Amino acid sequence: MRDPVNNFEIPQEWIERADVAEDELKAGIAIGKLVLLSDGSVLRRGFTTGTTAAAAAKAAVLSLKEPVCEVAIRTPAGTVVTLNVSASRGKSSVVKDAGDHEFDITNGITIVAEARESDGISITAGRGIGVKRGVPAINPVPMKQIWQSIEDAVREIGVSGADVTISVPGGEEIAVHTLNSRVGVTGGLSILGTTGFVEPWNDHLLETKQELIQQAERVVLTTGRIGMRYANMLFPDYTIVMVGNRISEGVGYADGEVILCGLPGLILKWADPDILAGAGFFTVQELIDHDPHDARIDSALTNAEKIAPGVRIVLVNRDGSIIRDYLRR
Repeated sequence: MRDPVNNFEIPQEWIERADVAEDELKAGIAIGKLVLLSDGSVLRRGFTTGTTAAAAAKAAVLSLKEPVCEVAIRTPAGTVVTLNVSASRGKSSVVKDAGDHEFDITNGITIVAEARESDGISITAGRGIGVKRGVPAINPVPMKQIWQSIEDAVREIGVSGADVTISVPGGEEIAVHTLNSRVGVTGGLSILGTTGFVEPWNDHLLETKQELIQQAERVVLTTGRIGMRYANMLFPDYTIVMVGNRISEGVGYADGEVILCGLPGLILKWADPDILAGAGFFTVQELIDHDPHDARIDSALTNAEKIAPGVRIVLVNRDGSIIRDYLRR
């Protein structure tokens, strides 16, 4: 059986270890909602802001005809999922479910959509959705997903079109706890999602990191919890795996795109074990606090490129500010 989200062929022995009924397991995997790990444990994928917004938009349009309590949405991964909604008289709300992802800061937010009948289709970003360079922060893939969901709803109720406004109540406040401002997004949250799903994450995944890394087309390796937190903010569409000081092992497992993201200590010592020799500092953090532009940092990153060619390295401070983004210069 193949996971439709990451295209991973699931070994039969994994399925046999699962503590979920096989029919239920296969049905959940088929739509992309369930993730089976090598030890037979099962985790739930969540839904991205893109899928949640698409559900809100479709429900708002459908509710122009009658109240709606659930909608079926096609994800960018090609599967169809059903989301609970609350919609009537052209207004809907959907609560974002992050699944088994303990650190998704947008879990539980509400996305609201309001629709009115018109001659064509239009999508407007309302309050709580961020702006980047004067354009609403709705990425192309979720924008297409939202548009298609509105088209489906318009066709279903037999009208010519609908003007839909999507908003995120409290989005401005929630965005303060993300890194949106550091990537040029202001005034609210981004609507994201290349697959439509949020990959699960919890401490148990540390035990199966090899399979997780090997499955991922795009993976971010982190060295600790702070790095994991900021990696989830910076790279929401990537699989995030904490590898601690076993960086070389993690890089070796990966077959796809790899980003190494985290606090500088472990990463720079991995890149250059002698980085502090003659520097007069006891820790890498002391060196950076003294001079974030110290040539030793760039020298270590240059050496890292020899150790792990093609790996992008993003060093972050404890406050989430980026010290270096190497290979993006």
